[in-house]
Amino acid sequence: MMIHVPQVLTSEELAQCRAILEASNWLDGRDTAGSQAALVKRNLQLPEQSEASQSLQAIVLAALNRNALFFTAALPKKILPPYFNCYTGEMNTFGNHVDGSIRTVPGTTQRVRSDVSCTLFFSDPEDYEGGELVVEDTFGNHRVKLPAGDMILYPSSSVHRVEPVTQGARVASFFWTESMVREDERRRLLFDLDMNILALRQQIGDTPEVVKMTSTYHNLLRMWAET
Repeated sequence: MMIHVPQVLTSEELAQCRAILEASNWLDGRDTAGSQAALVKRNLQLPEQSEASQSLQAIVLAALNRNALFFTAALPKKILPPYFNCYTGEMNTFGNHVDGSIRTVPGTTQRVRSDVSCTLFFSDPEDYEGGELVVEDTFGNHRVKLPAGDMILYPSSSVHRVEPVTQGARVASFFWTESMVREDERRRLLFDLDMNILALRQQIGDTPEVVKMTSTYHNLLRMWAET
C-alpha cells in the first residue's frame, strides 16, 4: 500500500526546515548504509546526532503527531527518528535496494522493525530534474515526486530506488515506522475501511449502520494490533 500524505508540514515549518538544511554540513550517505545498500548508495546525509538533525527531527515528529492520515495509514507503534538526505552533483542516486528489517535508534539499544518506509520532501519537483523515488511491487513500478511538505508511505519490504538527479538538489527526510499492525494487507484493509467510514459519516452521519461499521473497524484493530 502506497499512501500520499499531503501538507505534512506547514509553510512556516517548511521554511524553518529549509533554513536549517541550507546552513548544515553534509556527510557521505554511505557511512550509514548496510553492506548491500552501500554498493548502490551515492548521496549526502546529515550527521545523525548533529544539532541540525535534532532540530529537524523535533519539527517532523511534531507534524506527524498531529496528522490523522499518517496515523490511520501507518498505525504507528514506534517511529525511528528521521534522517535527512540530499541528492545533488556526483552524489545523486541510490540504486535498487530493500530497507533493513530492524533498525536501532541511534545512541540507544532500542530497536524498531521497519514496516512502513516514509519519505518527506523538502524540495519542490521544479527544484531538480530526475530524482524520482521508484517503488516496485506486483503491479509494476510506481514513480513518486511530490511537492515540498508532502510525504509518501510504502511497505518497507518493497524494492525501491532514487533515480539520478541530473540538475538541482533533491532534499528529503526519510524514516521508518513500526506499525501496530505488522502485515501490509491488514493495514490496507483497515485503511480502506476507515476512509469509507469517514466518507459515510460526512454524507449520512452516524447512522446505526455506520456505528456498526465503526465497531467492526475497532474490533479488527483490536484483534490484529500489537501494542
